[in-house]
Amino acid sequence: MKIEEDGKYKLILSMVPDLLTGRKIAQALVERRLAACVNLVNGVESTYRWKGEVQESAEVMLVIKTTAVIQDQVLEALRELHPYEVPEGVVVPVAGGLEKYLAWIDASVG
Repeated sequence: MKIEEDGKYKLILSMVPDLLTGRKIAQALVERRLAACVNLVNGVESTYRWKGEVQESAEVMLVIKTTAVIQDQVLEALRELHPYEVPEGVVVPVAGGLEKYLAWIDASVG
């Protein structure tokens, strides 16, 4: 396992309203080489405050695998492609991983 102290690799989390939207965003990110992979996690239930009221909705979580070098481009693409008025884009540093997998991320983005 490789320890990533420099924070080279990132996961970006975002919620979308449905699988179709998630697939479209995932496809665009991978085609543009902004993400090596995007996982779609269906069946997420979200509770949140929006415009002064507590809301509940079913959503799909996107887990986007990318690098720190292009994370801002990924966030900009999310702003462009996302249907929400305020899209989620939370960047999580990757502390480590299997060397071959991290090398595959490098080869897949940029």
